[in-house]
Amino acid sequence: MIIKTNPDEFENYLVDASNFKGNCEAVYFPENSDEIVWIIKEANKNKFTVTTAGNRTGLTGACIPQNGIVIATDRLNKIIEINQKQFYALVEPAVLLSDFQKELKQHKLFYPPDPTETNCYIGGTVATNASGAKTFKYGPTRNYVIGLQIVLPDGEVIDLERGKQKANGYKLTLSTQAGKNINLNIPDYTFPKVKNASGYFVQKDMDAIDLFIGSEGTLGIITKIKLKLLPQPEDTISCVLFFEDERNALKFLEEARDISYQNKKSSINNNVNALALEFFDERALRFLSKDFSAIPDKAKAAIWFEQESTSDDFESILEAWNFLMQTNNVNEETAWFAFSDADKEKIKDFRHAISWKVNDYIARNNFRKLGTDVAVPDKVFSEFYLTLQGWAKQSKIDFVAYGHFGNSHIHLNFLPKDDDEFNEAKKIYRQICEEAVRLGGTISAEHGIGKTKRDYLLMMYGETNIRKMAELKKSLDPNLILGIGNIFDERFLA
Repeated sequence: MIIKTNPDEFENYLVDASNFKGNCEAVYFPENSDEIVWIIKEANKNKFTVTTAGNRTGLTGACIPQNGIVIATDRLNKIIEINQKQFYALVEPAVLLSDFQKELKQHKLFYPPDPTETNCYIGGTVATNASGAKTFKYGPTRNYVIGLQIVLPDGEVIDLERGKQKANGYKLTLSTQAGKNINLNIPDYTFPKVKNASGYFVQKDMDAIDLFIGSEGTLGIITKIKLKLLPQPEDTISCVLFFEDERNALKFLEEARDISYQNKKSSINNNVNALALEFFDERALRFLSKDFSAIPDKAKAAIWFEQESTSDDFESILEAWNFLMQTNNVNEETAWFAFSDADKEKIKDFRHAISWKVNDYIARNNFRKLGTDVAVPDKVFSEFYLTLQGWAKQSKIDFVAYGHFGNSHIHLNFLPKDDDEFNEAKKIYRQICEEAVRLGGTISAEHGIGKTKRDYLLMMYGETNIRKMAELKKSLDPNLILGIGNIFDERFLA
């Protein structure tokens, strides 16, 4: 095991993609779960705090320490098994998502969770219940995690397999490898009925594995992950449509979303049944125009859709999308259709560029990222989007808006020029979160809470439920050593 104590050697572990910064005394690089167990037991004995770090692609400061030490999972990076017959893979937490997807392609297999940042570690995606464009059809990471090995905050190790350990009502007992039983009281708060990654997942009679997915490094350290896989799709249709009227784009998206929902429910695959439905506003398009000169000058919005296809249903799917385009007066001449792998990669680059360009702007100007991750019920989304966009325009602060509009989920990122604009943008950000909660939505649909959104989580659930989360954590972490500062403020652990 490598241990680095010179700050010059581990400064990269003190900042994440949102430019959230921290400090620590040392960074440990274990090579197996036994070494993690040793570190955790030492932490309990000597009362120092531990933060788990993946590849630091997160946007909430969850893997950035405020003190204590860091356990960097980098060396736990093996793909242990890919089982083509039973459609699962067993991996260690530091396997890069991009490497994993490439390896699966060689085996004609497919892992649906598709976070925008493919340089993330798979362990990080499980710790945050990450999602991405394909979540529209397939759902988030949680849906594909079928097994976990976890080192708990007291150094005990548990092996969880989906369906094997469940709560009895709101009582859950975990059995460790050493035979220790840990009794937990599961909180009884409810989630908004939207795409959501805010706080601990809890449910009556819940599967034990779901408690740890999305727990952001506060309840244990993941050392092995078993993932459900699907057969690789034969092909995909990918297309970017441009609109000269933003409301027309929203109307088209709503129709495509609702038709896709219905066809998915009825298992109809030879019609509109989108894999992904993404939106870009005019400011996002202008922000990208230097790198993508083919963006039409008059475009006020764009929609990217993708759908799986086969040689048997390709023509009928294309015909269905064309009909939807014609009924919404879409100009096919400006559309980007991708049928070859090369064209699909170009569209993928376009889709991903907005995120990294925003992060680059924030880092160059030394601000913390200030981008919404809110989602609301479908029926109120369009008006919600136009409302928050109006607030942002009124402020005169530069911004771009884009995101997973198929899931009624928006990333509105402010691009402040100075501290005054940053502070003003923070006020609008809070106002947007308050409105999302008022409408029955969430303040974080996919990025989690980390250290930067704790106050907004409090707004969403209230102090009583935050204290229930904290009591659950204390049951597993009585010495309060693991992931302190993530999800809720330390005052709730007192």
